[in-house]
Amino acid sequence: MSEYRLSKMPRRGEKQISELTNGIIDPVLAKRAGINTALLGSWDEIAGEDFAECTRPEKIAWAKRGSGEDGGYQPGVLTIACEGARALFLTHAQGELIQRINGFFGFHAVSQIRIVQKPVSIASKRSRKPPPLKGEAARKLDDMMDGIEDDKLRAALQRLGTAMVWKRGKR
Repeated sequence: MSEYRLSKMPRRGEKQISELTNGIIDPVLAKRAGINTALLGSWDEIAGEDFAECTRPEKIAWAKRGSGEDGGYQPGVLTIACEGARALFLTHAQGELIQRINGFFGFHAVSQIRIVQKPVSIASKRSRKPPPLKGEAARKLDDMMDGIEDDKLRAALQRLGTAMVWKRGKR
C-alpha cells in the first residue's frame, strides 16, 4: 500500500508554478515598470480597504544613478492608476500610502506618488445566459437528475447541464 505525502513541502526538484512564473515575470516588470509581482500581489494590503478596489500600481520611475548631488541612491516616483473621484481621496492619503509602500520594500523606495485617473477594474466579460433545453437534451438532463431531492442542488445542476450542452453546441 502506497503512502501519501501529507506535507505541503514540495518534493525535491518540484517547484510551485507561482515560483516559476514570478521568476519569468519579475525581470520583465522590473525592467519595464520598476515593480515586481510581490508588490502587485500585496497591493490590496498595502493600499488598504479604502483604495484596494479602485487603484493599481503601474510603474516606479527610478531616478538615474549619479544624477543626485552625492551620486547615490534616489527614491522613485510611483505611478498609480485610480478610478474617478477616488483620486482626490488618494491625494489626501498619499503620505500614509508612501509610508506603507516603503514599509513593504523595507527601505525608502518611493518619495512621491503620481496619480493617473483611469479605469482600474476590468469589467468581466460575461456570456449571455443559455436558453432552456428542449427536446431530447432536456429529457436526458432530467433523467440524469432523477433522485436529487435538494432543490438548490437540483437547480444548480440544471444550470450547469444547460450551460454545458449550450457551450458544446456553439463549437
